[in-house]
Amino acid sequence: MDRPATFQDYRSAMLLSGVGDALGYRNQLWEYNESGPAIHQELKELGGLKNITVQLPDWPVSDDTVLHLATAEALATGKEGEDLLQHVAACYVEAMKDMEGRKPGPSSILGVSQLRPGTEGGFRVPYNPDGTGCGAAMRSMCIGLRYPRPEQLSTLVAVAVETGRMTHPHPTGFLGAVASALFTSYAAQRRPIETWGIGLLKEACPIAKSFVESQGFAVKETERDWSYFPQKWEWYLELRGLSEGTGPVHWPSSYGPAERDEAYKSFSLKGWAGRSGHDAPMIALDALLGSGSDWEELMSRSGFHGGDSDSTAVIACCCWGLLYGTEGVATCNYTHLEYRERLENSAEKLYALSHSGGD
Repeated sequence: MDRPATFQDYRSAMLLSGVGDALGYRNQLWEYNESGPAIHQELKELGGLKNITVQLPDWPVSDDTVLHLATAEALATGKEGEDLLQHVAACYVEAMKDMEGRKPGPSSILGVSQLRPGTEGGFRVPYNPDGTGCGAAMRSMCIGLRYPRPEQLSTLVAVAVETGRMTHPHPTGFLGAVASALFTSYAAQRRPIETWGIGLLKEACPIAKSFVESQGFAVKETERDWSYFPQKWEWYLELRGLSEGTGPVHWPSSYGPAERDEAYKSFSLKGWAGRSGHDAPMIALDALLGSGSDWEELMSRSGFHGGDSDSTAVIACCCWGLLYGTEGVATCNYTHLEYRERLENSAEKLYALSHSGGD
């Protein structure tokens, strides 16, 4: 794909991230369904993806999109450095007032309750050894839209680490934010998807580690718990034949909904696919690698599986929208999406900032 990411691609990225979230969530019914085959059967009974009108009250967005919007709208102010982090923290506090029926995770609830925006260092929370979930990963794609260029990688990583550990101070959690932001920037760069995983391991993770050390906050705990994330990603890339960043991708001979459920569980920390910071972007990448420009296949792989299906879809669909726009997506899937206007407005502002010539 040669053409650069356009304003319309940015809008599609933010819009479809919300669509993937709402579809994968299905008002709590599918996020907590552990059977991909059962979800596919229910999808068939609904008339298939092309017949789903994503709108309230049956298809709300979850906490994923509410918090992604909080990140995006803070970034869209153009603030930088500590001003930005304080503003993100304030946006997260405000976003937690909009969680009725959206099921935020325990680390997100705890972390936001500990934020003190406006006070010195108030964007940092105490280290949490249980902060391994996907809550940081699912809200960080827009960081890649704000800092899409290769020369902005250090800024992207710093913002992803600091905003990620506002709720998920454990590296398995906040490195998920780095992965989601990075993959979105790679999509904007039109970088081959086969190279994304090795870029995460070889380019972004070392920068993240150096950044944590430079900040002098929870350094010992972070170093102690660091290894799981990169080791699991090394395992995944070897599984898919992508350790060198080149294809072809190694796929199982059969990889339908039942087989994917088993595979995704093997990616996971404790058997709940997509629930952690490392495997939500991993499943999203797996889906992007396997679906090409086919929207229905992308949703089948990223959004309709056993486990945390909205959090994997919100990441995959943001990257997919940036790559392919809304071509092939049934208009009923997005026309009446909750918070559509906010998603598109933030995309417009992020596009303008990312193309203004400054950092």
